[in-house]
Amino acid sequence: MADDIASAPRTCSGPSPVPATGVRWWPAVVIVVVALLSVCWVRFGEDTHQQRRNLQTVCVYLGAVLLLLLWCLCFSRVRWRIRLIVLAGFVGTVAVAALSVKIRGVTGDLLPILEWRWQRRLQSDAIISASQHQAVERQPEAAAIGAYPQFLGPNRNAMLPGPALARDWVARPPQQVWRRAVRPGWSGFAVTQGFAVTQEQKGPEEMVVCYDAPSGKIIWSHADPARYFTTLAGEGPRATPMIDGDRVFTLGATGVLNCLDLKSGQLIWSRNMIHDNASRLPIWGLSVSPLIVDNLVVVSAGGAEERSLVAYRKESGEFVWGAGRDTTGYSSPVICPLAGVRQIVILNASSVAGHEVSSGKLLWEYPWPDANPHVAIPVILPGDRVLVSVGYGIGSEALQIGREADDQWTASRVWKSPRLKAKFTNVVWHDGFIYGLDDGVMVCIDVATGEQKWKGARYGHGQEILVGDLLLVTAENGDIVLLEPVPQEPRELTRFTAFKTKTWNPPALAGEFLFVRNDLEAACFRLPVER
Repeated sequence: MADDIASAPRTCSGPSPVPATGVRWWPAVVIVVVALLSVCWVRFGEDTHQQRRNLQTVCVYLGAVLLLLLWCLCFSRVRWRIRLIVLAGFVGTVAVAALSVKIRGVTGDLLPILEWRWQRRLQSDAIISASQHQAVERQPEAAAIGAYPQFLGPNRNAMLPGPALARDWVARPPQQVWRRAVRPGWSGFAVTQGFAVTQEQKGPEEMVVCYDAPSGKIIWSHADPARYFTTLAGEGPRATPMIDGDRVFTLGATGVLNCLDLKSGQLIWSRNMIHDNASRLPIWGLSVSPLIVDNLVVVSAGGAEERSLVAYRKESGEFVWGAGRDTTGYSSPVICPLAGVRQIVILNASSVAGHEVSSGKLLWEYPWPDANPHVAIPVILPGDRVLVSVGYGIGSEALQIGREADDQWTASRVWKSPRLKAKFTNVVWHDGFIYGLDDGVMVCIDVATGEQKWKGARYGHGQEILVGDLLLVTAENGDIVLLEPVPQEPRELTRFTAFKTKTWNPPALAGEFLFVRNDLEAACFRLPVER
């Protein structure tokens, strides 16, 4: 009887105790809950810019995965066989991913762009369809194509008086003139006299390539032994050429400043910006487009000893002057009148400054936070004001530039706003309002007060051109969008898709012909106009 009682199953009313060797789940639960709460805080609770949110989110996810792996291996109390299977699976997954997937740069919000390692880059034969061959047969004459000779157009302000673009691209769609593969690079096109010039990377060589604007065929190319590449920044040159008369002026990502013959590509003179001015290559590479002023080629060099901004003689490449001590940013110089004096304005790594044209003398300087890259060109506003805008959570300031009786210059803040953060887009002024991409979202800002009038759709970190009274936007996803810029509300009129991959390069509109490219392909479209 005693043995029967001892062997009978126990029927206790309370729960059975968990064995000492059972799985310890609570650390895993804590890790998951803390990770989810952290992501919610980063995405919705922290007042910061989109790029930092994305980086912090990725860090939280990676940290959670590593902690869960550590828990499984050391603290979970699961069987060792299961632990070894989990470890082998983790190592195998990482190895397979590393061997089969590569990061092809990042988006403007610093999200990685992944592609298969065996995926070949687009080739000309693969991207020219039958319809595109028909388009080439209808190619315009070179004389019919207008001029867009430098970065941001004839006046370097992303503003054109025309043509009068049609507002409906469904009824009258843009016609593709040509499309072709190009090599990596973030340069835009400079267009004039039927030539379309850009910069690309061909293996170890940095290329200046001149295309026939009506057909997209290569006319000539010039190569320099130079290469810039990082996983985040991508590969290749990033500055747009400047065409002046029968010459082309280019600056490569590593500092090679060239003067080339427009028709033949023959090298006339060349300088090394880093070596000449004892400066250092910025982390994202040089992206400054040369500026032609009178008989000078002006470039931001970033040298310390009065070599921040430098000028070379246009004809010979002879050094003329240097001024300032600030290191270079990623913004290009612009020529403008302020307080009755024609001057060169430049946004440097830690300041925005105005320089005298003939001597480079520093007229005025205004400090600017240097924690993040400065890319957008300052916008010259009526009333001797200058708008400066940067991304990464900083925002914009409107500055009042003045000249005292004793020839002393002043630069003072009129207003400051976090509502317009131009990361590497350039913004435009129109009828008293600023229109631009605030961390990738189109906004309208009252130029008098800095007040945000509206916030519209997200187009990513693209570019824009004001064409008459319409705003032409190249979105980061490759769409071309037409907006009506009015302060009452956002008004998108029409759009079409030019590319299906990341598009950062600035567009060029030469008459009715839109030249666009990214790091894979280039295309020319004839936009419909009002007759």
